[in-house]
Amino acid sequence: MPTRTATASPGPAERSPGPEEPDGQDPLIVQTTDGTVRGVVRRGLRMWRGIPYAAAPVGPLRFRSPRPPAPWVGVRDATDFGPVSVQDRKGPFVGASRTVAMSEDCLSINVIAPAAASVSPGASALPVMVWIHGGAYTVGSSQEMDRQGEVLVREGGVIFVNLNYRLGALGYLDFSSFSTPERTFESNLGLRDQVAALEWVQGNIAAFGGDPDNVTLFGESAGANAVTTLLAVPRARGLFARAIAESPPADAVYGKELTAVWAGEFLELLTEIVDDQSTDSTSHEDAAALLDTAPLDALVRAATRMQLLTPDVNPGTISFCPVIDGDFLPERPIDAIDNGHAHPVPLIIGTNDREGSLFRGRLDILATTPPRIRAIFAKTKKKARKRLKALYPGLPEKRPAADFGGDYSFWYPSIRVAERHADVAPVHFYRFDLAPRLIRMMGLDATHGIEMFAIFDKGSGLRGRAIGVFGGYNAFQATGRRMRANWLRFAHTGRVDPSWPTYTSRKRNTLIIDSVDRIEQDPRGDKRRAWQEFVPHV
Repeated sequence: MPTRTATASPGPAERSPGPEEPDGQDPLIVQTTDGTVRGVVRRGLRMWRGIPYAAAPVGPLRFRSPRPPAPWVGVRDATDFGPVSVQDRKGPFVGASRTVAMSEDCLSINVIAPAAASVSPGASALPVMVWIHGGAYTVGSSQEMDRQGEVLVREGGVIFVNLNYRLGALGYLDFSSFSTPERTFESNLGLRDQVAALEWVQGNIAAFGGDPDNVTLFGESAGANAVTTLLAVPRARGLFARAIAESPPADAVYGKELTAVWAGEFLELLTEIVDDQSTDSTSHEDAAALLDTAPLDALVRAATRMQLLTPDVNPGTISFCPVIDGDFLPERPIDAIDNGHAHPVPLIIGTNDREGSLFRGRLDILATTPPRIRAIFAKTKKKARKRLKALYPGLPEKRPAADFGGDYSFWYPSIRVAERHADVAPVHFYRFDLAPRLIRMMGLDATHGIEMFAIFDKGSGLRGRAIGVFGGYNAFQATGRRMRANWLRFAHTGRVDPSWPTYTSRKRNTLIIDSVDRIEQDPRGDKRRAWQEFVPHV
């Protein structure tokens, strides 16, 4: 990413402070380990965007671990977001809009801090909250939600950080089995990007007013899978002090045997696409050469096809995922927790009331169809199958099938992480139940991702107000304030409101987040026990 110099004149909501700043210090100019950056003031907050935390993973660095960025001379303009990771703009998941720049050169990070005037001289460093976006590891970016993180900075006095990382085939397929003496392919590239970003935070966030010893890592969906997986990455030790996982598909981490099969299947799809696009008869038997030279649109098209095929070929799995490579990720996260190898940091983890209801139509990737459900049931004994099936009456009809698929992918894996991590660190478990009336009328209820509207105060925007047009708007806003207060208190102190007790395998205290919050002991315990006997996650 080239060095840029600011040329536009600042408007009323965007300014560069002049000589009037105290002690001659410009609070928007920050010296990082790689060079100086200049941010901008927007809506009363200081922001720095598009800062490279690693070198562009292009050319010989495609499919390689992130490398340090090249230092720059002079002051780099950091007022605009960097390009997002390569993704399908019109695939099964909604990707980046056509107005957003997209590039392999996507490894950038963004920082939001309170206004300089609100930070008193000599004040202690602020807690840091680092957000990892979701999107099934194939879509998404650090700019996917307008004004993301601003409400947390404004209400909670924290430093908010988010980042882009490699997605799809470029970040989450394991091509290491195709390495040659001349060309190495490394695994877990998106996961390695996230660690590189956390290392950047450790080395630089103090210059922005943040405390590198008080970092809370949080994310949703695939971003929450990243959080629970990073608990088991040795190199991530010490890079964050606590973690929040919102709706993690925590078991979507697989061994090299399966991921090597997926890599081979992807190469077959890629070969077909490249051959269709090519005007010559070049052979693509050399996997390394194919991966090195494949156009980005071919990589994206092959990834979309792969994403649509996997739920039926390997029901209950997600082919774009971290891999247990024995090195960067030595063991399955749940095993790392059991074996005492996971990072013992305080954890908030939870899911929404009906996670699976969102995954219908073009988002159909869960175990929700009769063939997929039969494949899942085939993994266990008849008695356990019968007991579990009885708890989803009407299965495989649409509503119970959606709940079955959501519980399989999100809820029960989160229970397993919570009960086991509770042996090494404080854990607080929640279930988000609140949904405005319009969402319930659509049959979605408190579905996957709805809690982000509360965490990032999206209810106050146009979309949020539209969702609340038939009722429930005020209750949702109030619930969001309470939820943010808990997240922010956790970021500051590692503790939550005293009314929310810890979760253990003996006392399964769960905060039900609703119009009126409450604590329940082992909610849906009958399902939990049935899933425990079913044991599909092996």
